[in-house]
Amino acid sequence: MAQKHYLWQNKYAKHMQLTIEDKYRTYYPPKSQLLKWVGNKQKFAAEITKYFPAEFGRFFEPFLGSGAIIATVAPHNGMGSDTFKPLMQIWEMLKLNPKELVSWYAERWDEIGKKSKEEVYSKVLASYNSSPNGPDFLFLSRSCYGGIIRFRKADGYMSTPCGVHDPISVEGFAKRVNEWKNRLSKVDFVHCDYREAFKKAKSGDFIYCDPPYSHSQSILYGAQDFRLEDLLSEIEKAKSKGVRVALSIDGHKKSGNHLCDLPIEHGLFENELYVNCGRSMLRRFQLEGQTLEDENVSDRLLLSYSLSEF
Repeated sequence: MAQKHYLWQNKYAKHMQLTIEDKYRTYYPPKSQLLKWVGNKQKFAAEITKYFPAEFGRFFEPFLGSGAIIATVAPHNGMGSDTFKPLMQIWEMLKLNPKELVSWYAERWDEIGKKSKEEVYSKVLASYNSSPNGPDFLFLSRSCYGGIIRFRKADGYMSTPCGVHDPISVEGFAKRVNEWKNRLSKVDFVHCDYREAFKKAKSGDFIYCDPPYSHSQSILYGAQDFRLEDLLSEIEKAKSKGVRVALSIDGHKKSGNHLCDLPIEHGLFENELYVNCGRSMLRRFQLEGQTLEDENVSDRLLLSYSLSEF
């Protein structure tokens, strides 16, 4: 079914031989981010999704994070999932009761003015660390430094400091909630491991994966227990049953001349593309303001299907 609000289709296609570009739809990302999130793909969503097939059954994004890609696709039948429960509480509330989601944010944002931004942030951070929850995490994601959701390895506490920016107003956040709830109205949100999501996929379905990066994101949520080899095994099984998969993973990164060499079996992917992601926000945080001229990052986009098969 054509997705009229977010897709462009070549109206002359039926009168001409289809090129690769005509066989794939152009998706348009949301105007703004719902969550601030390091590694957010929103700026590059149009570039990434142009390699997605035009037709598929159900759309899966099992490493949901900021939801930039699934919101860009705005599928008519989708499932977004993640192992991080506070994050999934936010997405579930977006669908079930978007007004309550705005209230979560407003309750904490309204404290700014009565107290300093830093004091409010510290209070919410302490509340979150004592009992991780979606309402606190929503405010922290919008007000922490660079959207970097960092956890201490020793005890699992979120340790990102308050950002230098002022958090978005309640009115501004409410506008974003309205746009995102419309885009994701046909998406089910599930708190589960990616393996469970892969099991649900059937022939003709499509899965987009954006897992934690293996060499640079060990301090971020979920990265400590993630093994790329396990994911690649799931992708191989999905491909064998007719499920198409696109994987965003470490590309080449000029950072100490480090080249990301990944254990990918030959033949698993039919196409390999690169998307320039610009400067690394995570490295900006780690280098504490030092120059980032040598910190360009490229995502490697791997496709389990051929661009010429449709």
